[in-house]
Amino acid sequence: MDSHSLAMILMLAVLTLLSAYFSASETAFSSLNRIRMKNMAAAGNRRAQRALALSEDYDRLLSTILIGNNIVNIASASLATVLFTLYFGDAGVTLSTAVMTVIVLIFGEISPKSMAKENPDSFAMFSAPILKALCVVLTPVNALFRQWKKLLSRLFGHRDAGGITEEELITIVEEVESGGAIDEQEGELIRSAIEFDDQTASDILTPRVDIIAVEYGAPLDKIAEIFQNNGPSRLPVYDDTVDSIRGILHEKDFYTLYHRGGQDIAPILHEPLLIPPGTRLFTLLRRLQQAKSHMAVVIDEFGSTAGLVTMEDVLEELVGEIWDEHDRELPSLQQLSEDGWLAAGSANLEKLFEELDISHSVEEFDCVTVSGWIMQELGRIPSEGDTFSFDRYQVTVTRTERRRVAEARLEKAAPPVPAES
Repeated sequence: MDSHSLAMILMLAVLTLLSAYFSASETAFSSLNRIRMKNMAAAGNRRAQRALALSEDYDRLLSTILIGNNIVNIASASLATVLFTLYFGDAGVTLSTAVMTVIVLIFGEISPKSMAKENPDSFAMFSAPILKALCVVLTPVNALFRQWKKLLSRLFGHRDAGGITEEELITIVEEVESGGAIDEQEGELIRSAIEFDDQTASDILTPRVDIIAVEYGAPLDKIAEIFQNNGPSRLPVYDDTVDSIRGILHEKDFYTLYHRGGQDIAPILHEPLLIPPGTRLFTLLRRLQQAKSHMAVVIDEFGSTAGLVTMEDVLEELVGEIWDEHDRELPSLQQLSEDGWLAAGSANLEKLFEELDISHSVEEFDCVTVSGWIMQELGRIPSEGDTFSFDRYQVTVTRTERRRVAEARLEKAAPPVPAES
């Protein structure tokens, strides 16, 4: 074998190595962790800064990689054809095609891409300086391909998919959780934060019938009794009816007045924060913070009081139930047996459907509580003992209070026995 043949073999090895480099670079930049790369770049890592800058214009980078990869692959195939023809004559074309296909697949594609997939961040930072230089050199060609892409987009009506949707973000959180990077509680907190603003004040309010309030002018002994027996730290004060909330009375301010022998609670009443039922929770939280208040009064379209929302109610949508020494632990859904559950009438309907894996959407109903759902299904005011079938469950009203459902039992119906043929 002469020196000319050895030079061609050496050139083939270099071209194969370059093919591996371009293939690995393509995989690395498509798989790198952008969040980790941003953190490294912010910490002053120059290699990470270069790699991140290249990934910002991924179309240009990809064009550069593909052009380089195709050039070296075509060059290696041509050179191999010349070499094999030199030694094997007409059969050299077929042999070079077979040999180069195997070499390019194994050493130029599969192996480098597999290795880059294992450590995409490291390889992206390693390859960034050379790719940056190639992007500059191939600027005219990239500009041509950029115009070609625009033409294709117009011809085929390509539409930008936009950013990540809420559903996709939740899926990412689930993937990270299943990978062990975060635990179940952290994943649940992130999901709650993502879905936080989907809910409104009407979804979490304490309804009007459950409001513990006192009429302005009531004896101080009666107000003290309400504080003592019901345990609220804040008490709405109304004129004539609950539809006319005068102010919010704080327990600490009341007892200070009470023990000092004061009689008029007007000076210690706090201005009520009034909100419509459709106020989203993020907006509500901000308004509560701005007003330095822990309670908001929900006013419906007719100007009547629909219910109350507290800061605790809002925060519980993020972190789950918050119990204090005054709370009575009354679970909204209690499992009685393998196929039986007891649901509170005030329980959130959407959470009930999720817990019991009921396929129906809550959007089918004009209510947010179990009591409202049962009333809508029955088409009348429920009574104890009323029952109906829904999805896979038999629903029975077990207790009512003031013309609404206080508790209901849900039992999973046995699957039908197939008829014998």
